[in-house]
Amino acid sequence: MERSDKVTVEAAGDVLAGRSGRRGLARLLPFLGPAFVASVAYVDPGNFATNIQAGAKFGFLLLWVVLASNLMAMLVQALAAKLGIATGRNLAELCRDQFPRPLVWFMWAMMEIVAMATDLAEFVGAAVGFYLLFGLPLFPAGLLTGAVTFLILALERRGFRPLEVVITAFVGVIAVCYLIELGLERPELSEVLGGLLRPRFAGAESVLLATGILGATVMPHVVFLHSSLTQNRIVARTARQARRLFRFEIADVVIAMGIAGLVNAAMLIMAATTFFAHGLTDVGTLEEAHRTLVPLLGGLSSTVFAISLLASGLSSSVVGTMSGQVIMQGFLHRRIPVWVRRLVTMLPALVVLALGLDPTRTLVISQVVLSFGLPFALVPLVAFTRRRDIMGPLVNHAITTAAAVLVTALIVALNLFLIHQVLAGG
Repeated sequence: MERSDKVTVEAAGDVLAGRSGRRGLARLLPFLGPAFVASVAYVDPGNFATNIQAGAKFGFLLLWVVLASNLMAMLVQALAAKLGIATGRNLAELCRDQFPRPLVWFMWAMMEIVAMATDLAEFVGAAVGFYLLFGLPLFPAGLLTGAVTFLILALERRGFRPLEVVITAFVGVIAVCYLIELGLERPELSEVLGGLLRPRFAGAESVLLATGILGATVMPHVVFLHSSLTQNRIVARTARQARRLFRFEIADVVIAMGIAGLVNAAMLIMAATTFFAHGLTDVGTLEEAHRTLVPLLGGLSSTVFAISLLASGLSSSVVGTMSGQVIMQGFLHRRIPVWVRRLVTMLPALVVLALGLDPTRTLVISQVVLSFGLPFALVPLVAFTRRRDIMGPLVNHAITTAAAVLVTALIVALNLFLIHQVLAGG
């Protein structure tokens, strides 16, 4: 075990055993990390495209959808973290143990397709970030994205803590960028609160965009990953310690997902106060958003936007590769070198960039492909966390299970609706 990991585990063990003199944030710090890695999926380039379109077309109208989707994300990711803590196994491993072999192979194939679709969106988003920031053509920008993610993934050899710190730093960069954007825009507080607290729609198109925000709330690959990040990170010795550990992980989820939710809200607010307020309701691509910000808010705003998109693409691409490793190891009990997986999953993105396909349209299509995998992550997660023989003292309360079933049904239904609309050309 690397020194940074050892220090973290020892500090966490002291807190769980009641031996630590730490107070406040210092007491919580050893437990922070897994949810911050998972939260990257909620501020990936796909979220940029959806939130900007929603704000540009409807102003603050759909801000409440961002809040609702964030609450759903907190519940799902808390269940994923709890599964790893309670069982010492991740979701893919439990599926392999509990389900018939043909179903396991089918689920693995589906999740591999989902992982590649996810990586396509994130890889293309990072390449667009390099293009907007430095003027690099998209294909060389894609190659640079691959090289940078290789370097970040190499941190896994040094243990879990260095990688958690780097990913958390990326999330921090994205958050700071949008704090700057909000400072430049200075939105009216009354309009923000109105959009946040008044659930409403304005026609069929607003319903479809809300479906896009809500339906793509939970990324299936990151549910598998989060259960893996907590399974052996800190081991609870007793049932009391397990409950205590889970409470700390809830704090991790609330803080990380709360930051991700604020970033998503800031994306929509930025689009509402700039594009919608100036009648630019047809801003549909990341490049258009970047270009249009210059005359409206000045060069700093467009630069900050490009930096946030680049940080989002790089970090989420790393997390996507990590998820693919967990999925293969869990379902098949096999592991390939991370650089091989990185090469394989980046090939579709390089093809898209080489062919000159529209990056934003590619992001949308990848989200639809990703939606097909949602039931194969959420349904087993809810089914396992409600079983006492699997979860022991951390089994769901009946209210938690009811809420999880409702959220799962809603997310799956919305994704099916979104898929239907896209395929039907609606």
